[in-house]
Amino acid sequence: MSLLEVSADSTAERFAQLSLDLHDSVGLEETVQAVVDFALQALDCSHAGVALVVNGRKLEIPAVTDPVVAEIYAFQVNGGNGPLADALRDHSTIHVRHTADDDRWPEWAAKVLDLGVRSVLDVPLTTAAGTVGVLGLYSTQPDAFGRDEEAIAHILARHASIAVATARHEDNLAQAVDARKLVGQAMGILMERYHLDDDQAFAVLRRYSQDTNTKLRDVATQLIETRKLPH
Repeated sequence: MSLLEVSADSTAERFAQLSLDLHDSVGLEETVQAVVDFALQALDCSHAGVALVVNGRKLEIPAVTDPVVAEIYAFQVNGGNGPLADALRDHSTIHVRHTADDDRWPEWAAKVLDLGVRSVLDVPLTTAAGTVGVLGLYSTQPDAFGRDEEAIAHILARHASIAVATARHEDNLAQAVDARKLVGQAMGILMERYHLDDDQAFAVLRRYSQDTNTKLRDVATQLIETRKLPH
């Protein structure tokens, strides 16, 4: 067996293990953390992180391997130009072979150089709904990501995209179930206190939700905690 075949077999085994790890992950943050931890092993990069789009606009940083990545993301999230925004906007992979030679984002390049980063690969996480985030890979060595590494990064990004979409769907379902339980409990309090039927109790909650511009779940929570409806 050739060295190339051994390497391919090893990578396949690692992705098989990643699939199991992602399946066993509980919640979005644990899922994304499994992805960045895997990136360090499979791609031999120095640092890795994931930035996710929340509610279509806001950026959230659920997982990084170390403070270096947190600083790089914070610079861009707080308004500094960099490849992260371009990867999200253009749904494209951005490859910086050497941060000392790249002049596309001068302030960002100076920042990452100061942190010891010499090469960067930002790969968008894309689902049927669009780009949901970016997988960022960083190395202290220049030109650390060749054609093979980029191919592996794209496979990893596909795994991550599916895992993130699944985790978010499960989180949304869990929140919906929790909200129904809270609303049901709040309705029970109103029905007992004011001798209402279930339709009337729900109408009261909905009216307070609309009048106070408060989510129905939050109205129910306040009623349960204080035994009073919001003013």
